[in-house]
Amino acid sequence: MRGSSLVPLAGTFAVLAAAMTLAAGPAAAQSGKLKVGFMLPFTGTYAALGSAIENGFRLHLDEVGGKLGGREVEFVKLDDESDPAKATDNINRLIKRDNVDVVVGTVHSGVAAAMARVAKQTGTLLIVPNAGAGVVTGALCAPNIFRSSFSNWQTGYATGEAMAKRGPKRAVTITWKYAAGDEMVGGFKEAFTKSGGQVLKDLNLPFPNVEFQALLTEIASLRPDAVFAFFAGGGAVKFVKDYAAAGLKSIPLYGTGFLTDGTLDAQGDAAQGVLTALHYADALDTPRDNAFRLAYAKAYKLQPDVYAVQGYDAAQMLAIGLKATGGDAKKVADFGAALRKARIDSPRGAFTLSSAHNPVQDLYLREVVGRINKPVGIASKALADPATGCQM
Repeated sequence: MRGSSLVPLAGTFAVLAAAMTLAAGPAAAQSGKLKVGFMLPFTGTYAALGSAIENGFRLHLDEVGGKLGGREVEFVKLDDESDPAKATDNINRLIKRDNVDVVVGTVHSGVAAAMARVAKQTGTLLIVPNAGAGVVTGALCAPNIFRSSFSNWQTGYATGEAMAKRGPKRAVTITWKYAAGDEMVGGFKEAFTKSGGQVLKDLNLPFPNVEFQALLTEIASLRPDAVFAFFAGGGAVKFVKDYAAAGLKSIPLYGTGFLTDGTLDAQGDAAQGVLTALHYADALDTPRDNAFRLAYAKAYKLQPDVYAVQGYDAAQMLAIGLKATGGDAKKVADFGAALRKARIDSPRGAFTLSSAHNPVQDLYLREVVGRINKPVGIASKALADPATGCQM
């Protein structure tokens, strides 16, 4: 009897296998809503950045009719408070309690590193729309982790190249003492010293401390040719204003673009002439960027900044990947293959992704003129992050 039952069982398995193959084909579409978890800062120093990222993401979603990969989108929002100590529990809550299909976040590099560890362990799609922590597309790189923004190294390196080309030979660096600050300073020093520059001293203070006076006094005593700085959000506003109030405007101030992006209205005249390097600028004046800026202003009654662009491009990347998988966020290999072949049509200018899933992109040198970050040249062309430690 057991021998005779093998024939119908084999037939049954053949039918099941055929059915599974058809269901897994590229034309198969997922049903039900796509759950997107926004793990972003909605309070504190980086609150405005989190809101801009969300706005940019939602703008692209509206442009494509509210669906990604043929699926309507449901959002689950979680305030990460820019607190690395809470990051692991927070992302696990989104994945295990809220059952999100994809996580979009975050701003703070320390939080993003913790998110990447969990995403790598669980295989959950993660798109990082700002945090430039090198480890995300370095040692923690994974087939399911992507970045729509930059690496900290990229922005620092481009600023170092730009400063060296403009003549300063002796510089001081100043930043918050955490992953983003350390990595941006590292990239800056690599490029600046390679071109013959000398870094007199690295100054820093704990995040999110904004008591700059003692460090500004030290800068005055060191008398460098220029200063390199990284701060963002509310900290950037206070630093630029304090720098000017301390009588240091005669020493050219350079920085990664976060020093002046989204902060110019609050910084006022203190920001005039500040030079920064970033993958976006306020007056690119391209048809793609002009259309984006008009649509964003109409939707939110605000001018977009780099954070809005990165959120917008996170949605573009998610749309490209999910189109290739029929909306299935678990088909990570197909999702990644589609993105690695893509040329993403960003307001910043088209970019591609490296094999580590970090943007390969132009970085602009910008000068603050009035209330805009005006592009005055290319700091680095098609700059790729070295992705140190990445093994995929």
